[in-house]
Amino acid sequence: MSKPIVIAVDGTAASGKGTLAKKLAAHFHFAHLDSGALYRLTALAVLEAKGDPNNPDDALRGAQTIDLTLAGGPSIRTDVIGRAASQVAAIPAVRAALLDFQRGFLARPPGGSPGAVMDGRDIGSVIAPDATAKLYVDARPEIRAHRRWQELQAMGIVRDEGDLLRELVARDLADKTRAVSPLIQAPGAGLLDTSDLGIDAAFAAALALVSPKVEGALKDRHRG
Repeated sequence: MSKPIVIAVDGTAASGKGTLAKKLAAHFHFAHLDSGALYRLTALAVLEAKGDPNNPDDALRGAQTIDLTLAGGPSIRTDVIGRAASQVAAIPAVRAALLDFQRGFLARPPGGSPGAVMDGRDIGSVIAPDATAKLYVDARPEIRAHRRWQELQAMGIVRDEGDLLRELVARDLADKTRAVSPLIQAPGAGLLDTSDLGIDAAFAAALALVSPKVEGALKDRHRG
């Protein structure tokens, strides 16, 4: 059996990596997983149990009791959950508990798909270092804060945009300096700055970066 094709999409919060990953998956008819949702679900489980996201025991229990049916819902998209997700993600036991799930998804994409797209913060560096194609998505902090503000507004959540900017900058620092699987531009990852790009232009740029490798792998599968 041919090895599944993997597109790894990493990047900062609110950079557009999730939207781009979904569009790439739809374009190539690949399965998609937002790995960040796993950590947000863990954070939600911890907070709902009145636990401490910085406590390894509480965080591990959260990782073991996540409810995947909530992955697409608004309850995990608040900034409170986002901050807690960064905290649980820095705990080695949590990352180990979720590692097998993520690698299993990439090794056996649902629905018999020939490939998978996964987005997060350590996909190209830790989860799938041998990914077929890698992308690192970023944007200026003030642009990302405005995007997050608009996203929350659409959910009916009122937040101060300045507070969101400060929280994003703090989260960037935490994600990039944590001892376990820090956010980095993985070796071989193409850099995509979406600061001045609309979604269609950003997708076109992402497609241009990953298509040569993905199309080559698809041709190899057909020849095999």
